[in-house]
Amino acid sequence: MNLQELYKKHGSAVYRLALHYVQNSEDAQEITQDVFVAVFEHMSDFRGEAQISTWIHRIAINKSLDFLRHRKRKKRFASVFSIFTQNQEAIDIPHFDHPGILLESQEEMKIIFDAINQLPEQQKTALILMKLENLSQQEAAEIMKISTKAVESLISRAKQKLKELLAKENK
Repeated sequence: MNLQELYKKHGSAVYRLALHYVQNSEDAQEITQDVFVAVFEHMSDFRGEAQISTWIHRIAINKSLDFLRHRKRKKRFASVFSIFTQNQEAIDIPHFDHPGILLESQEEMKIIFDAINQLPEQQKTALILMKLENLSQQEAAEIMKISTKAVESLISRAKQKLKELLAKENK
């Protein structure tokens, strides 16, 4: 299968997955491009031990998490930099812009996604794969390279943590 066929078949799933992580359509598009550049560059590394969709999902998750880490470091650096300079201009961090959510629901969804973004990476990934991407526990386990029991545990802890975070938000 060539890159164009892979993109045609998996591009929208990669975009949706990235969007669940970054909640901004421009950033999700950038991550999607990065994923398929990585797929192209590392196609010879794919050994066929898992389905190609599983491999592409792993790349998409890693690229999304890398993007978020980079954005967090950039924001932290801007804060430190502003202490030592008169320039109070902060680095622009994109606002919540999820095209799949109606405008009137965006404020509520922003609160929910803000809570999801506070989850540890593994819990966030399990939650996104199973609850937002509607993958099975088995599929999520394969993508995350963990057991189905571990996915179940991560989902349970993620739900509990979300309840706590959202309850705190509603006070």
